[in-house]
Amino acid sequence: MPRILVVDDNAAVCTALEILFDLHGIEVESVDGPPAALSRLERGGIDLVIQDMNFSRDTTSGEEGVALFGELRRRQPDLPIILLTAWTHLETAVELVKQGAADYLAKPWDDAKLVVTVRNLLALGSATRTARRMTDARREARDRLAREFDLCGIVYASDAMHEAVTLATRVAHADVPVLITGPNGAGKEKIADIVQANSSVRSGPYVKVNVGALPADLLEAELFGAEPGAYTGAQRTRIGRFEAADGGTLFMDELGTLSAEGQVKLLRVLQTGEFQRLGSSETRRVRVRVISATNADPQHLIRTGRFREDLYYRLNVIEIRVPALAERPDDIVPLAHAFLGPRAELTANAEEALLAHGWPGNVRELANCIQRARLLARSERIDVADLGLPGRRAAEVATATDDGEQPDRTAVETALANSGGVIARAAAELRLSRQALYRRMEKFGLKA
Repeated sequence: MPRILVVDDNAAVCTALEILFDLHGIEVESVDGPPAALSRLERGGIDLVIQDMNFSRDTTSGEEGVALFGELRRRQPDLPIILLTAWTHLETAVELVKQGAADYLAKPWDDAKLVVTVRNLLALGSATRTARRMTDARREARDRLAREFDLCGIVYASDAMHEAVTLATRVAHADVPVLITGPNGAGKEKIADIVQANSSVRSGPYVKVNVGALPADLLEAELFGAEPGAYTGAQRTRIGRFEAADGGTLFMDELGTLSAEGQVKLLRVLQTGEFQRLGSSETRRVRVRVISATNADPQHLIRTGRFREDLYYRLNVIEIRVPALAERPDDIVPLAHAFLGPRAELTANAEEALLAHGWPGNVRELANCIQRARLLARSERIDVADLGLPGRRAAEVATATDDGEQPDRTAVETALANSGGVIARAAAELRLSRQALYRRMEKFGLKA
């Protein structure tokens, strides 16, 4: 059963609230002042606090309530606190809400509204605690993985990316080919780096080649080497990437562009460790751990005859899928902060705009966006306008979070009515912070 702590020196108020919430299955404990409240809070088990603003009969300034609120927030920053106040203390209550109070209610209060508010806050608090526990568990899992393996400086917070990183560390020691799939710019090379850094051949050569960037007529020579005269312009022996990676790891990106003849040779290398340089009949033998990556759908390439099925299954002993950035929004803000560096910061509006963007270019696009913002921003605080994100959604974020005319009075009144006067719900409906909503309410002369 959820438990509320009521802090009020008026016994009648405490009794009334105890009866009210008992009828709704909510347990209430009452104390008559700040010292008793802080003492009770230390024992734990309190889900929400309803506090008065004055506790001495000859005091009406509200200073005692402000002091108690500050101490409660210091000790338990996420504890929901509802303020009970006379209208003479409305400005003080509004200021405390801006500092993090969940809501305020004027005496005498409306029972129905108070119960709705408390239930919403208890539900929100429960969800917040659950989310925090999950976040802490994820952080501990990431920290444990980072302690046990070399993660090559990768930044992530999402479960989807944690699965990919965990799989990379698990298969690193196995001497089998690894196929990494995912869209361009999502971080496939970083996963390959993690596999290599934790493999049994991590002290050997680590050779990378972007197959898609090589001219078709030079592709085989680049991979397998060539003898003088093997092709026009070949005047000396050329060492291929496989020979260069002997005893270590070869990472081949954009493997789907490999020619049919190149696929045959690659299959032979994977099966036997043997290959021939272009223009040579001499068989050479190497021992290379192959990690490959592609942004294409291998099954589609097989169906259309552009990729050998037997080669796919030879490469796909272990497949690691790297999800698109849009599929793991939890990674967007941590990555942005990492790209930004320690000397600059993102405003809350900028973070919201980043989360609203679709990121078709994935992590690479995000990195470019942050780099551009740092160069163009007039200060160390990066705001929405500095990001230069295209599309209507970023503009909506910029206008919905400033102090302009939107939303208008009608929109604010409608949101307050829909939420039953609960500020947090109304602010969420309007896509505003509570502080921004209170500013608009003050501007329009509205009360919750």
